[in-house]
Amino acid sequence: MHLKLSTEDEAFQREVQNFLETELTPEIRKNASIQASVRTDPETAGEWARILGRNGWLAYTWPKTMGGPGWDVVKRYIFESECALAGAPLLNSMGFRMIGPIIGKFGTQAQKDFYLPRIRMHEDSWCQGYSEPGAGSDLASLQMRATSDGDDYILNGTKIWTTGAHYANRCFCLVRTSSDGKKQEGISFVLIDMDTPGVTVQPIIMISGDHELNQVFFDDVRIPKTNRIGPENEGWTVAKYLLEFERGAIAYTPTLKAGLQNVQEIASIESSGTGERLIDMPGFEKRLRELEIKVMAAEYTEKRQMSALSTGQNPGAKSSIYKLMGSEIGQEITELRMEAVGHHALPFLPETRIPGNNTAFPGPDHAKTATAKYLNGRASTIYAGSSEVQRTILAKQVLKL
Repeated sequence: MHLKLSTEDEAFQREVQNFLETELTPEIRKNASIQASVRTDPETAGEWARILGRNGWLAYTWPKTMGGPGWDVVKRYIFESECALAGAPLLNSMGFRMIGPIIGKFGTQAQKDFYLPRIRMHEDSWCQGYSEPGAGSDLASLQMRATSDGDDYILNGTKIWTTGAHYANRCFCLVRTSSDGKKQEGISFVLIDMDTPGVTVQPIIMISGDHELNQVFFDDVRIPKTNRIGPENEGWTVAKYLLEFERGAIAYTPTLKAGLQNVQEIASIESSGTGERLIDMPGFEKRLRELEIKVMAAEYTEKRQMSALSTGQNPGAKSSIYKLMGSEIGQEITELRMEAVGHHALPFLPETRIPGNNTAFPGPDHAKTATAKYLNGRASTIYAGSSEVQRTILAKQVLKL
């Protein structure tokens, strides 16, 4: 594994930095900085996604054969790192990161021709219909039914914890098309237009005050069978491929490093109870450095996997390492940020984090999102597979226990 950037990669890094300096406007950066959710608000994130799309960089993980830039894993990592350090918006990546590669691998030519150009330019906003009230970590227990009716399916059931469903216009969804055999064998993967009659979205407000989750109800929703990805009853194979990239393709450490840098900056401003800078207090500095070591370890783990990916390997079960380390270290960073801002974390005013809102936050700007990020981050060790699920995957498939 080579850690030093090549001359070509250094030139690419400068290109990305220049692009961000030019295109990432102060308003976009400001709106992104006050968000606590896993995504920036759809208006700001959408604007940034379209800017990237015009430059050919939104679908930056795609090969040239799919219309992407064809970057190798090092360039992707450089791009994600520079975006995180520059404070770029957190995008809805379900289009270019998740469903795009699925359509590229399993879709028909007609599906590729229609959807992939739209995803590259952020003409659609996608949500993921996986979890149900009785099927979360045990996803194969899902019960949402797709009944065959000629050239159509009729969908009935519900999905829950559906991120972004309140503004998404499309959904990729797992549905049950058969009850025969093993439960994994009767699942199909379908695409749904969210404005189809019978689709109802109900909000779920998080403890942080953010609206990012929803429950979606499907009552006699009719979709054409041409919206199915892959063969009928073989959606589990498609879903497993997608989950590898949901859990493993995301470079966690650039975001972790940016978060840790933010805590360090706050600790350099805030004072302790004795009047010293918080960062000069031995106890706080010790915790900060311990976190720095954990982030460094995560980064090296990530780079080892990058080296494997560069040879054409899929993330596989080891993608669970990213999910496990990234979510748990991220929570520790939000906890230390809360400690750093001290009593400024007490005010709970979600409206101050809405772009354009004129409600003043009763404290310094660096404390505005501390509580919300802490509360919102409690979910990170649950969504996309809980930490317990990730450890089970690693024990069985990597350690062979």
